Amino acid sequence: MKKNILFLLVICIVASCATKTKKPEQRSKLLKGFSTYYNTLFNAKDALESEFTSRDKGHKDNFYAPYIPILTYEEQPLGSDLGQSAAFAENSMKMAEVANSKPSGRNNSGIPNIPGMQGNMPGNTETNQEEEGQTKGATTLEIAEAKALKAINKYSVIRNGEEKNKQIFEAYMILAQSRIYQNKPLEALDALNYVFTHMKDDKRLPLARIYQGLAYDKIKDYHRAHETFAKLKGEDINKNYAKLLSIYYSESLLDAGKKEEAARELDIAYDLNTNRKLKSRIAYLRGQVLENLGQNEKARESYASAYKYANDFEFEVKSQIAIAKTFNGKGDYNGAKNYLEGISKKGTYGSRKNEFYYALGLMANKAGKKDEAQQFFRKSLFEKVSDPQIRGLAYYEIGKSYLEKNDYIGAGSYYDSALAVMTYEPSKILLQDQSEYIKKISRNYYLIKKNDSILSLAKMSDAQRTDFFSKYIAKLKIKEEKEEQERRRAERNKGFDTGDYNANSIFANNTNAFEDFGVTTKGFYFSNNGTVSKGTSSFKQIWGERALADNWRFSKKMTSIEDMKNEALGVTSAPNPRRFEPAYYIEQIPTDQGKLAQLKKDRDTASLGLGVMYQNYFTNTPLATKTLYDLIDVKPEEKVMLQALYEIFAMNYEKNPQASERAKQILLTDYPYTSYAEFARNPKNNSFVKSTEDVENEYKKAYALFESEKFSESKDIIDQAIQKYPKDALVPKLYLLNAFNAGKSSGKEVMILQLEQIALNYSKTPEGVRAKEMLNYLKSDLSFQATDNKGNAIPQQPVTNPVQNDQSPSVQDSDVPQRPDMNKVQSVDLGPATPQKPNSQPKKKNKVLDASSDPTIPPRPQ
Repeated sequence: MKKNILFLLVICIVASCATKTKKPEQRSKLLKGFSTYYNTLFNAKDALESEFTSRDKGHKDNFYAPYIPILTYEEQPLGSDLGQSAAFAENSMKMAEVANSKPSGRNNSGIPNIPGMQGNMPGNTETNQEEEGQTKGATTLEIAEAKALKAINKYSVIRNGEEKNKQIFEAYMILAQSRIYQNKPLEALDALNYVFTHMKDDKRLPLARIYQGLAYDKIKDYHRAHETFAKLKGEDINKNYAKLLSIYYSESLLDAGKKEEAARELDIAYDLNTNRKLKSRIAYLRGQVLENLGQNEKARESYASAYKYANDFEFEVKSQIAIAKTFNGKGDYNGAKNYLEGISKKGTYGSRKNEFYYALGLMANKAGKKDEAQQFFRKSLFEKVSDPQIRGLAYYEIGKSYLEKNDYIGAGSYYDSALAVMTYEPSKILLQDQSEYIKKISRNYYLIKKNDSILSLAKMSDAQRTDFFSKYIAKLKIKEEKEEQERRRAERNKGFDTGDYNANSIFANNTNAFEDFGVTTKGFYFSNNGTVSKGTSSFKQIWGERALADNWRFSKKMTSIEDMKNEALGVTSAPNPRRFEPAYYIEQIPTDQGKLAQLKKDRDTASLGLGVMYQNYFTNTPLATKTLYDLIDVKPEEKVMLQALYEIFAMNYEKNPQASERAKQILLTDYPYTSYAEFARNPKNNSFVKSTEDVENEYKKAYALFESEKFSESKDIIDQAIQKYPKDALVPKLYLLNAFNAGKSSGKEVMILQLEQIALNYSKTPEGVRAKEMLNYLKSDLSFQATDNKGNAIPQQPVTNPVQNDQSPSVQDSDVPQRPDMNKVQSVDLGPATPQKPNSQPKKKNKVLDASSDPTIPPRPQ
């Protein structure tokens, strides 16, 4: 018996030591799956989950962006154990691909190639070592991708076009996720297509479809993404998959701008997910969407749910602020105010007082309590900063209140302060534009006020001026007396110790002061650049910028808003020995009529610009209309008057016809032959565009060449101008000048053809009317008798050649533009001319049109 046992044992040992290489397809599926997980796939999963963990730790919500993401990578994955998906993939870093792609086809092991997959055979040690070398120094996502590729290459088992190793599904999910998070969605789609081709019957296929939809969303192919998600919603899928699907579908709908559908899908996601953190984030996102849709009541309820389930302190605070933002002003304002004020005093919430005061200010604004709102915003500024963006928004709200009062200096100052501390870049960009607009408006506004004051004083009598400045001097004395009292009080307090020695002061427990005068090893305080620099920064932090002066603690030399206004108005604050004499101010009032006229011209131009800026920058049509009508009432020069009338009519004729009617009547009555009047008659004519300075200059050049009898050069300039500016208001005028060029250079017949075209295309314009009148003359049989300076008839030369050159034109000289002193013949003047009213039309002479009623070149907008 012992011999038999020994013999069998020897046979087993020999059999076990024998080597036999099996083909990859013949290996055990069980062993293949086991090797896949423990040899490679485990490392790939570990790398991917490590990435999720690091991303979650570094994640910080931006509550000022339009929407927050739902997933933050903290929990284990939804739908599988592979990790959560990326809602923040757009912000992930750009990463290089791990492996070079091989040509399409099959590799040596019979496994189909996919982008980035190495085609090494199982057991090819050299290639595997090369792959391992590629992962050294790579990012975590690149390592996960490389490991997944290695698992696929080594352990994939395909028989009859079907993948037999079920672990390969997880490898492809890791591969797809790592590529999506590296912002390589197209390559992720390639990997997923392999799953759909070779693992058709896998029960986990809906998960692959979810990531397919996510990849489509990342390449902005929203139609395919939504089609994929919607198809999955119609199927009976695993509950965990349904949770993940609802999250990705709702965010994809938001990406595509479908807010109503996204809100409905978020409702489903809120009901499906039971995790507190996810419910809180879903509720907050739903609140943002509903607020964006103007449904503040529903949004407020959603924010309240977000606060209820929040497990993060920051999220709790921001949820409370969001609740306050959506207050509609009709609810219990006092109750909500008391609630927020109470919260701000409890425990750790006390560190966020500045944010709660800002929220209270928003609520007060909604409730119509403007003054109370401003008090809360200012309280927010005095509290410790917990969020710089909130500090900037508080500055912005205060500045906005100044803007509503037309105090542009004050608004600009607070807007600049907001820009200095804001952290959310889109808000800064928007506010930067508004700040620039305010500065432009401010310059015009205070120029108008200053010039109006000077012009008003210039119109006063001597007695009125004396009375005006006597009252001003009385106010000035009161002001200076108060300042003197403050100075004396500061002088009396000089020498008293008013230092800040409370426990929180940076000067507390400072026993050294300036004791070290070089005796000890540290040396003299002011000889150490480091200590001086540190002391300087600490001083500025506490006291700000101070000038070297006595009583510096009581005389902070900072420019106040009032000082800035005085500077804009030209009021100097420097004391003058004669400042209490009315004559000192009266002497400064200009009396020269030329200077006064220039002051009025500057004031009118600034007023025109101010009205236009009110409309263009802040869409404040009522204020813009009032400003421009005030300008019209003071009778500015014609160019400014026309532009002001046009702007009033253009901004009001559709939405407020009554406001534009007065401007329209002035244009039609006083300026009937201008292109602005033509626009007032037919405002919906899309062919009307205001003339530009470039076209005006081109017209002047062409007209000068016409007068110099350089007709071909004039024609070239006109053709180029018309081609470049086909819808400019001067186009009809250019065509008319071109017709006269043609008459001089090519003959009467060509000129008639061009005039007929002008009469047809521009029949309602003054140029079209003139073209018709010229055609009536040119087609008539009436002859023209020219005269010399004494009125004697000049014999006409017979026309022998129908095609004339410049020296012998077929169109008589009186038919084309000439200077007024040429042959005493009034000719058609195509140049700038003063428009005539209908009741002052000049008479015709010798059948030659008089163009004194020719429309002017429309003035440039100021």
